Amino acid sequence: QVQLVESGGGLVQAGGSLSLSCAASGSFSRINTMGWYRQAPGKQRELVAIITRGSVTNYADSVKGRFTISRDNAKNTVYLQMNSLQPEDTAVYYCNAYLDFRGSYWGLGTQVTVSS
Repeated sequence: QVQLVESGGGLVQAGGSLSLSCAASGSFSRINTMGWYRQAPGKQRELVAIITRGSVTNYADSVKGRFTISRDNAKNTVYLQMNSLQPEDTAVYYCNAYLDFRGSYWGLGTQVTVSS
């Protein structure tokens, strides 16, 4: 099994910054793609950013230029630096990890709330 534990969510004013981290643990040899998704109340879960093992990244248009995803393969950890946060960024943020031949795993989520 693979466990993903997110940390770093919280409450911040518009224009502020937050940093999320997600550590993977369990029985596996290596993780392929890691990423962050979010789900706001009443909305579907959406991609925020993903990063391959070779650090190729992809971002949702809504966060380009404001959010930065990175990872530490030795620590099996992915990070999300969020700057210039806006109220529409308010959501539960979920960590995802994809392992070859084993599929996708999800964390329990961390709440990010941006006040106006």
